[in-house]
Amino acid sequence: MPVPHLRRSSLTSRSSREQSPASGDEEIVEPEQGNVLSHIISQLRPGADLSRVVLPTFILEPRSMLERITNFMAHPETLLPMSEIDDPVERFVSVVKFYLSGWHIKPPGVKKPLNPVLGETFTCYWDYPDNTRGYYISEQTSHHPPKSSYFFMAPEHHIRIDGTLKPRSKFLGNSAASMMEGIAILRLLNRGQDREKGERYIVTQPNMYARGILFGKMKYELGDHSYVRCPENHLVADIEFKTKGYFSGTYNAIGGVIKNEQTGEVLYELSGFWNGEMHIKDVHTHHKEVLFDATHAKHAKPRARPIAEQSERESQRLWEPTVKAIIAQNHAAATDEKTKIEDRQREEAAMRADDGVEWRPRLFRHVEGGPGGRDEGEEDLDWIINAEVVAHDPQLATKQILAIAPIVEGQTDPSQFQIPPRTSEPSESVPQAPARQDVAAQPPNAAAPLPTVGTSTEISPAAPAVVQRVDTETHQVEKFVDAHE
Repeated sequence: MPVPHLRRSSLTSRSSREQSPASGDEEIVEPEQGNVLSHIISQLRPGADLSRVVLPTFILEPRSMLERITNFMAHPETLLPMSEIDDPVERFVSVVKFYLSGWHIKPPGVKKPLNPVLGETFTCYWDYPDNTRGYYISEQTSHHPPKSSYFFMAPEHHIRIDGTLKPRSKFLGNSAASMMEGIAILRLLNRGQDREKGERYIVTQPNMYARGILFGKMKYELGDHSYVRCPENHLVADIEFKTKGYFSGTYNAIGGVIKNEQTGEVLYELSGFWNGEMHIKDVHTHHKEVLFDATHAKHAKPRARPIAEQSERESQRLWEPTVKAIIAQNHAAATDEKTKIEDRQREEAAMRADDGVEWRPRLFRHVEGGPGGRDEGEEDLDWIINAEVVAHDPQLATKQILAIAPIVEGQTDPSQFQIPPRTSEPSESVPQAPARQDVAAQPPNAAAPLPTVGTSTEISPAAPAVVQRVDTETHQVEKFVDAHE
């Protein structure tokens, strides 16, 4: 999810260097990528307009936080087997393994994802080797305070994830922290006593620290405790992401235990590095083994619709000019494009205030918690997808998910989309539904569209001869010949 890390500088002690994995903290930033303060000072001249001072592009990741969250689901080899494990303790360990597998995913350097604007959305999907799919839908449900809400489901594997990320920034002298509040609820829909809600795992996140922002080399760390809890089976994993001490310790280390909350019995101990090998030790047998090795792990990138098919408030189209400027390391252009979007967001907020209009998300609804509520026990989510998705009929669930918002190529109108037949290989393209302007489908008080940015090509009702996919990390467009049945 949020910010990646830097590897340790050459000033780090020999003992720490030997303990950390090779993929850890030994990457030095480029010479021009010093601290933020020195970069700003270098732009100051007598009589300079301070409003034109720009932040260095190396601290901006060329994608939105809504897209960044997909790191959490990027290892299908740890995600998909969870629901098939019968033993509840082994199943819980598999969930912990899945939870720990995504933290190593990062671009080089210390990066801050783009802050989503209110009402911004991002959707994508994964094609799995077994010819099934996983679907992801997200929306920025609040701006002050920021809240990014998301929904994921792999219907054939009976896995669903609902989450709301609520980052809160703190300035700590020479460090900046993102306190990652909010929770995710992972459900195994073929398990548990409640057939509709499934077996629930409640997950929190470590906090993020960017060190050396004013002086010294910039570094990134995960820190503090996070938890994975399964209330139904009384199991909890208390995981500590350890920050390096001033005189001792090492970067990127983790530790923790898995225990039975009801009895207090510790079952397993966790150790290692979140960007390297992580180990699990049975406290009774003292058997220790690798839980997950991130050193050479390959993650599965999600697939997004071509930018030409996206609406103006979808992440990749909304931020396209900004992203292009960041990649080109054009500081001034990146700031100008980013400022245009942020200024329009402020104008929209002022207009709503003047008109007495309450803004509501388009794809998510308020959680209905409390005793007897349909979302009882899930109050910390704040927002949840505003759709009924059945738990035990994968084909129907897929139709319901695709009716929420366009997710796959050619899907311009969710209500008209038909699921393409599966073949023996994962589908490389899908038939395109006819384009339709459905004004009635917009809910009351929907956010006004931001100015058009990026590509504004009209979508033809006919299926294109070439299908384009946007790589969600590099933003390069890959082209595929449309395969006809």
